[in-house]
Amino acid sequence: MDLIVHSLYSHKEVFLRELVSNASDALDKLRFLSVTDPSVLADGGELEIRIKPDQDAGTITITDTGIGMTKDELKDCLGTIAQSGTSKFLKALKENKDLGADNGLIGQFGVGFYSAFLVAQKVVVSTKSPKADKQYVWEAEADSSSYVIKEETDPEKMLTRGTQITLYLREKSRTVEVEEEEESKEGEEATEGEKQKKKKTITEKYWDWELANETKPIWMRNPKEVEKTEYNEFYKKTFNEFLDPLAYTHFTTEGEVEFRSVLYVPGMAPLSNEEIMNPKTKNIRLYVKRVFISDDFDGELFPRYLSFVKGVVDSNDLPLNVSREILQESRIVRIMRKRLVRKTFDMIEEIAEKDDKEDYKKFWESFGKFMKLGCIEDTGNHKRLAPLLRFYSSKNETDLTSLDQYVENMPETQKAIYYIATDSLQSAKTAPFLEKLVQKDIEVLYLIEPIDEVAIQNLQTYKEKKFVDISKEDLELGGDDEDKGKESKQEYTLLCDWIKQQLGDKVAKVQISKRLSSSPCVLVSGKFGWSANMERLMKAQTLGDTSSLEFMRGRRIFEINPDHPIVKDLSAACKNEPESTEAKRAVELLYEAALISSGYTPESPAELGGKIYEMMTMALGGRWGGSDTEEAEATTSQASVEADSSEGAVTEVVEPTEVRTETDPWKD
Repeated sequence: MDLIVHSLYSHKEVFLRELVSNASDALDKLRFLSVTDPSVLADGGELEIRIKPDQDAGTITITDTGIGMTKDELKDCLGTIAQSGTSKFLKALKENKDLGADNGLIGQFGVGFYSAFLVAQKVVVSTKSPKADKQYVWEAEADSSSYVIKEETDPEKMLTRGTQITLYLREKSRTVEVEEEEESKEGEEATEGEKQKKKKTITEKYWDWELANETKPIWMRNPKEVEKTEYNEFYKKTFNEFLDPLAYTHFTTEGEVEFRSVLYVPGMAPLSNEEIMNPKTKNIRLYVKRVFISDDFDGELFPRYLSFVKGVVDSNDLPLNVSREILQESRIVRIMRKRLVRKTFDMIEEIAEKDDKEDYKKFWESFGKFMKLGCIEDTGNHKRLAPLLRFYSSKNETDLTSLDQYVENMPETQKAIYYIATDSLQSAKTAPFLEKLVQKDIEVLYLIEPIDEVAIQNLQTYKEKKFVDISKEDLELGGDDEDKGKESKQEYTLLCDWIKQQLGDKVAKVQISKRLSSSPCVLVSGKFGWSANMERLMKAQTLGDTSSLEFMRGRRIFEINPDHPIVKDLSAACKNEPESTEAKRAVELLYEAALISSGYTPESPAELGGKIYEMMTMALGGRWGGSDTEEAEATTSQASVEADSSEGAVTEVVEPTEVRTETDPWKD
């Protein structure tokens, strides 16, 4: 019982509310029953609740003129913890449709009565039910595991109806020795000095102050005196967490603005999607001179991308009646915010610099998106945010790479940081844009999350190295490829012009590629337009403006690989048979294939599928005998039909009006 009582209630004063609620229920029960049985009211007087304190006796008595309890009900309701008489009464009402079940009874959980033991050493319940002739008394001690039920025999304590609860309050007492004068024998008179004094021991009650907050606030203590376990326990209890934090920092800021703070990086990301990226969290608790002010903030103390940080902040400079307007306009709050953000970055950097990389891996999995959001929203802290970013790359597809590691591994001739943005790691690894860079041993970062590309575009540079998207035009890799590209450009100028003529407005231009080694072609974005990845993301926006897609899509450049056999064949077709329908259809199919491999979506997937099926039909061409057999059967059947028809018909010669060429599979 002691465990249940002290785990359910954190404030002692709730006992009175609970007992009065029970008394109110007793009156309601009697009122319900009296509707069908008026005799239960009898001569019990008005329905009322009375509370009587007795300071001398140290008791509080709560009396109601409600339904009362029989001996069996005393055993069921008070003899068993969490046995609710109100709950049973409600169940009976629901089963009886005549009475109905619409009521406002409170005590449905059966533990409210035991809150009395928060303040009472002993509880005595005297009760008389209209259904019983006798009155019974239930009595129990706080530290006892048993109770006593007996019949009331004292006429002065008899009740007409209802229940009387008497709480014998816990009071402090002490044993003291007092002197008492010994009376002189008869016939003897003693002087004042001759009186014999005798000492006796008595127990007296006394009042004393009880210190409610025995523990000094953890943020007010010297950090050197606080153990790690204490910080962790404070974090778990304060923020209802079950995992230890990944990191914490305890600091005091003095000078222009003075405040103390303890900040934590949680051990995991919020479970609820509503809490992610939500500036209105209750993660930061503001105190002013140790007085709690608020935990309801909307970005005043921390930016949105750091809303996952939890902790307490105690200021001596803010007024106690701080309001939302003061928080938004106060110069003190702005300075506090700046220093809190700086300390948070210090804490995260400590995690990143640990020898054990698992901690930062956990942090990045939980809060990596928050750091990328910071690159977009907080340009002033780019220098602090960029070293914290992590990506997969063409040289490390299993472990994350930092920008510092990338720059450190760069060859001296490399002048930029290369990246590609796609929807998955597999798409990034197989993208045709990578071919020449991998061949040259140039590392490429894989941006595979929707927020990545926007974050990198906002950074623009890192350590004076510009970020370059390898899926866009004007990719400069340097080396011998530049001279070779000039030669190929002259040789394939005619082919580029011919392909551009076939594709029309679908592409802005056709040119020789510097980034391909094994693929025949690729479709790259214009320098200032959306990439294929960004175009895909914008199309998927719920409230996206489709009218702006054409404008922001920018131009597309069709790049060809002059060393690929397909391109060489097309070059020959361009010179020898430029009007060939098959060659033209091959160019269209090549363009559609480049759309898909470059990350774009074909305008008509069904039409593309049809072209592929036709190409397969031509390529297979009855290779395994299926088509030859069908043709033979068709020829035999046709010959039979012609023979039958020739027996009864005269042959008629018809002069042809036009000459049909052989069926062309590429023709629409």
